[in-house]
Amino acid sequence: MVEIISKRDGPHRQDAQMRRVLEQNRATITRIADHLSNGAYTASRTPKPEPRAEGLIIHVGASPQVSAPAPAIRVSLNGRVVMVDDNTGRQMHHLGDIRAGAGGDRFVLATKSNGYFAPVDDEIARALQELDGAPVHTDGEDRLAEAVRDALFAR
Repeated sequence: MVEIISKRDGPHRQDAQMRRVLEQNRATITRIADHLSNGAYTASRTPKPEPRAEGLIIHVGASPQVSAPAPAIRVSLNGRVVMVDDNTGRQMHHLGDIRAGAGGDRFVLATKSNGYFAPVDDEIARALQELDGAPVHTDGEDRLAEAVRDALFAR
């Protein structure tokens, strides 16, 4: 058996009939919905009053006070050597990494020649040039951070 469905204007006969049944029984459907939801159905359909401010409410949309950055050098657990702002904890510069090699761990400065996509500034690269490739012993991460701090801030 083949059923031919053609496009026509207006709703289908079955849709119009169902809509009519729903409208005729709207009160019964609402009563059953309230019974099942303990009155929440009708309560959800009533308009809610607009919220009103009580008392004095002052909102200032200003940004927080920005203090001068306090740079510090940190060596993370995964071997990244970074300059951070001690006040906020935000990273200011990625200076390089501690990489393992055949001769032991070495500090690799973040420069284009070392394969970094975002190299450090030229000024920082010149200051840390002598530390590039320096060996880092197992207890030497703190000494490396001190050496980087001295090279950058002892000018």
